[in-house]
Amino acid sequence: MVALLASTGLAVPANADTLRDALLSAYETNPNLTAARQGQRATNEGVPLAKANGRPDITVQPTYVENILQDSGGSVVQARGININGTISAPLYAGGGIRNAVRAAENRVEAGFANLRGTESAIFSAVVGAYMDVIRDESIVDLNRAQVGVLSVNLDATRDRFEIGDLTRTDVAQSEARLALATSNLETARANLIRSKEIYIQLVGREPGQLQAPPPLPNLPSTPDSAVAVALDSNPDLIAARETREAARFDRRAANASRLPTISVFTSQSYSNALNSISSNIPGFVADNSSLNAQAGVRATLPLYQGGQPAAQIRQAQARLGQAQELEIAAEREVIAQTRAAYASWRAALDVIAASERAVSANELSLEGTRAENGVGNRTILDILNAEQELLNSKVQLVAARRNAYVAGFTLLAAMGKAEARDLGLEGGTLYDPVADYQKVDGGWNDWSSQPDPVTKSTRTVDTAAQKAEIEPIVTDSRNR
Repeated sequence: MVALLASTGLAVPANADTLRDALLSAYETNPNLTAARQGQRATNEGVPLAKANGRPDITVQPTYVENILQDSGGSVVQARGININGTISAPLYAGGGIRNAVRAAENRVEAGFANLRGTESAIFSAVVGAYMDVIRDESIVDLNRAQVGVLSVNLDATRDRFEIGDLTRTDVAQSEARLALATSNLETARANLIRSKEIYIQLVGREPGQLQAPPPLPNLPSTPDSAVAVALDSNPDLIAARETREAARFDRRAANASRLPTISVFTSQSYSNALNSISSNIPGFVADNSSLNAQAGVRATLPLYQGGQPAAQIRQAQARLGQAQELEIAAEREVIAQTRAAYASWRAALDVIAASERAVSANELSLEGTRAENGVGNRTILDILNAEQELLNSKVQLVAARRNAYVAGFTLLAAMGKAEARDLGLEGGTLYDPVADYQKVDGGWNDWSSQPDPVTKSTRTVDTAAQKAEIEPIVTDSRNR
C-alpha cells in the first residue's frame, strides 16, 4: 500500500497537489481525526482509574477547634486544640471486581485503537472521494465548455446556411435549443465543481491546487472471498466490536463483586494538642496538652442486604454483554456486505471504463461520418446534434467511471482494513502513535502528575476564498451574442 503514495518520479507544476499531499494534510489537520485522538487519550485514562481502586489510599485530616461555649461548672476547661488524623488503607480482596474492571478498561483501550483506525480510514476514504470528485468535475466542466464552443460554431454555420436557403428555420431552432441546453449543463457542471472544491477544503483544510492524477491502487484482491477473508481479520470496526464485547464480558464478572466480601488492611494514627489552653480549678492538676495514638488492623466487609442493587447490577451487565455480542455479529455482517459491495462496485466500474472507452471511440467515428454524410445531404442537422450529444455523454460517462473505479477500489481497501496511515506511507512527519500515548499513562500512580492543556491542532477554513469554476470566455458570432 505504500506504493499508493510513493513519488512517481514525474515532474509536476510547483502549485500541483498530489493525493499524498491531500491525505497528509488531512492526517495532520482534520478536526474529526484530531478530536478522535483526544477521545482515545480520554479512553486510555480508564485503565489507571481502574487500577487506582486496588492501590493504597492515604489521607490526613487536620482539624483546629475553638471551644467558644463550655460548661462553666467544669473542673477542667480546654479553650482550643488541634487534631491530626492519618489513615493508610489498602484492599486485599475485592471479590475480583478490581481485577476485572482493569481488564475491561484495557479492552476498551484496544477497542479505542481500532475505532481510531476506523476514523482514519473513513476520513482518508472521504478525502480520496473529494479529490477524485474535483478531478472528475473539472473534466466535466471542460467537456461541457468544449461542447458549448462546438455548438456555438454549429449554430453560426447553420444560420449561414439558412440565409442562403440551404437549411430551414427548424434547423436553426434545433441548433439554438441544443446550445441553450449545453449552456445550462455547463452551469450545472460549474456548480458541481464548486461544491466538490468546498468539500475538499472541508476535509483537507486548504484549497485544491492543480490536482494530479492519482497513482494506481496496489494489492487489490482478485476475488470477493479473498477480500472478505482479509476484512474479517483486519477491519477496524469489527476489531472494535470484538474488543467491546470482551470488555462487556469482564464487566459482567466485575458485577459479581458487588455482593461478595471485601477485605482490606489499614493503619491509622491520631495526634491531638490543646495548645496549652487547658485550665483547671483542681489543686495540683497538671495538664497533658498532647497525645498520640496509633492502630493497625484488618477490616472485612460482608454485605448482607443492599436493597437488590447487586442483582440489578449483574442483570444490567448481562444485558450489556448480550448487546455487545449481538453488535459484534451486526458489525461482522456489515463488514462482509461492505466488502462485497465495494468489490462489485470496483469491478463494475472497471467494466464501465472499458465499455465507455469503446463508446467514445465509436461515437467519434459516428460523429465524423454523420458530418460527412450531412455534407452530401444524407444526414440532417439534428443527426449531427445527436451525434455530438452522444459523444459528450460517453466522455462524461468515461470520466465518471474512472472516478468511481478509483473510489470504489480505495473503499474496498478501507473495508479490508488496509487504508490507514500505517498503510499509506505518510512519511512527511511523525505519525501519531496511540500505543505510546497509552503507555505514558498505563502505570501512572502520581496524584500530582499533569500535562499542559491541549491546544487546537486542526486548521480553520474561514480564511479560504469562496471557490469558483472559471472557464475561458466563449467567443461566438456577433449574431449569437
